[in-house]
Amino acid sequence: MSGTVVGLIGFACLLGMLAVRLHIGAAMFVTAVGIYLTLNGGESAGLLYTLNNLVYARLSNYDLAVIPLFILMGQFATHGGLSKALFRAAGTLIGHWPGGLAMASTAACAAFGAICGSSLATAATMGQVALPELRSHGYSGKLATATLAASGTLGILIPPSVPLVIYAVLTQESIGKLFVAAVVPGIIAALGYLLVIRLIVARDPAAGPAGERVSWPDRIKAQLNIIPVLLVFLVVIVGIYGGWANPTEAASIGAAACGIIALVSGGMGRKGFAESIYGTAQATAMIFMVLIGADLLNSSLALSQMPNELAQWVKGSGLPPLLVLVSILAIYVLLGCVMDSLAMILLTIPIFYPMIMGLDFFGMAEGDKSIWFGILALMVVEIGLVHPPVGMNLYVINKLAKGVPMKDTAWGVMPFLASDFARIALLVFMPGISLWLVHALGS
Repeated sequence: MSGTVVGLIGFACLLGMLAVRLHIGAAMFVTAVGIYLTLNGGESAGLLYTLNNLVYARLSNYDLAVIPLFILMGQFATHGGLSKALFRAAGTLIGHWPGGLAMASTAACAAFGAICGSSLATAATMGQVALPELRSHGYSGKLATATLAASGTLGILIPPSVPLVIYAVLTQESIGKLFVAAVVPGIIAALGYLLVIRLIVARDPAAGPAGERVSWPDRIKAQLNIIPVLLVFLVVIVGIYGGWANPTEAASIGAAACGIIALVSGGMGRKGFAESIYGTAQATAMIFMVLIGADLLNSSLALSQMPNELAQWVKGSGLPPLLVLVSILAIYVLLGCVMDSLAMILLTIPIFYPMIMGLDFFGMAEGDKSIWFGILALMVVEIGLVHPPVGMNLYVINKLAKGVPMKDTAWGVMPFLASDFARIALLVFMPGISLWLVHALGS
């Protein structure tokens, strides 16, 4: 049996284990061990040597310190009450429009995502802040929950983004360039959601009644309260891409700044600080466990030659590059029905990335193609967070919204998903949307 066949069988078994809800890290570890032992005739010495080296290399990688630091920054923002200031700032500006508070929720999710990096944390935090306001102003449960579930995905799309860091690690791409490339697509995503809310309210005004108009002094005061948060975002992104701080240093500054803001504002006490540290440790341990499992799986797949064989087959098949890309994106949508975003990135990038890099898309350079595909992959992975039946954001928001049936939330996100697919099509055929800012800042 050839190595490619062994790799394909192993990958199929991995998907089967995920389907029965085995933890992704354990499933990848078991699959990798099976492939290694099969290809090496049951000899385990090479496997143990490889595992030892992989664990040491992963845990001693200085660049990966950026992951717990960005998580800590998000934890401080979550427990420090910064979400309330963001929602208040957006609400004072547009809350008096029809559907304005729902739009304010989307804007607040986008701003919170700029300092959080986690969609689940963004959805859960903003849900606790915005849901009571939306319901008290007469918004329908369907619109309120769907808006927050969809807008929560902006947490991983607008940098800093943990999945983008993982993609950068797997592909040896620049974290700074990926963060910059995600800014414009993230803004387009937020604007698309605002348009969806406007269309829904135009069709059904009772779903999102207008709120009270706020005086200009109160509006200005609310905007001033979020200046520190905006400065944190600018310091992190500009610091990384400007070259005066590497990603780890910028993340350290961002985490410290968010902690100080949360403490000074009085939003985070001793309990909130302890919960932030514990939450960061828990999330980091889970991510690194998955990373080690992915490293071992990728090493076993490389031994089987399956990724290279598939890449060569796709390159020599004569299939149009756009057809290959669309097929990959469709696979992501299907995988989003059964697994989470981190699992999809870790499982598929080692297989799909060589395929994409071996094809020609609009004459793009290798570096541009790598960044472009990373943003596309991130956006399609984002769909999995609100795509039934898994759609973790759906469950997070629905659990907070007592009395709103899950089917209402699921149906409510369909217009937002339509916006997502339109945005993906736009970026597929117009790569410059995600690349122009990278080129502009790099020139």
